[in-house]
Amino acid sequence: MFSKKAATLSKNTIRWRSQEPSRLETFSDAVFAFAVTLIIVSLEVPKSFDELFETMKGFVSFGVCFALLFLIWNNQNIFFRRFGLADAYVTFLNGVLLFLVLIYTYPLKFLFTLIFSGDNTYLSHGEKLSMIRTDQVPTLMYVYNTGYVLIYLLFYLMYRHAQNNAEKLELTAYELFATRSQMYMNLLNGLIGVIAILLTFVLPDNVKGASGYVYFLLMFAYPVFFSLRGRKSRKLFATTA
Repeated sequence: MFSKKAATLSKNTIRWRSQEPSRLETFSDAVFAFAVTLIIVSLEVPKSFDELFETMKGFVSFGVCFALLFLIWNNQNIFFRRFGLADAYVTFLNGVLLFLVLIYTYPLKFLFTLIFSGDNTYLSHGEKLSMIRTDQVPTLMYVYNTGYVLIYLLFYLMYRHAQNNAEKLELTAYELFATRSQMYMNLLNGLIGVIAILLTFVLPDNVKGASGYVYFLLMFAYPVFFSLRGRKSRKLFATTA
């Protein structure tokens, strides 16, 4: 009975085919580290309480940006650990992903600084200036939403490539099921980004920024998605996905 249970557990687990980081992953880690450096709140020690207060306001936006970069890095890390793929196609997709991470670091920082600033202003030599005009909000949303869609599209293509190489990677039925679950999850994220783009297009000019609220759908989409996949996993493999 013990051996049968052990065999089931072994069959219904996801193997890590790569234990040590490759040169591609090491380069990727360096890029992510550089991106985190770019979103650091401040490189200078505040010289006055006003400067300190302005710096403290930036910690929340820094925390959110750091969390988002960490999620992207973790998704990428899990992919390489699971499959150990480093062929030309994966290298290309990973290169595009790193390019997007660097390109979107400043827009990401600006967006969340704007959200958490509270009054759409910043101090410059003691003078309060506006961070963004109303007519510039749609462009900001298009930039952010497009980046979100592209990043999850790249993850979808990476997992689809792993699925197409299932025989070469010797994926078990459970691993193939988990790979497809990741594919569908990435598509779900991309779809929500597309909805945000469409909302930005159709909403009135003065409320186009509200299209960002569509990302709160993830709070409901994820539990529903994993509940459905978990139910199917229990049916197929007598375990949860």
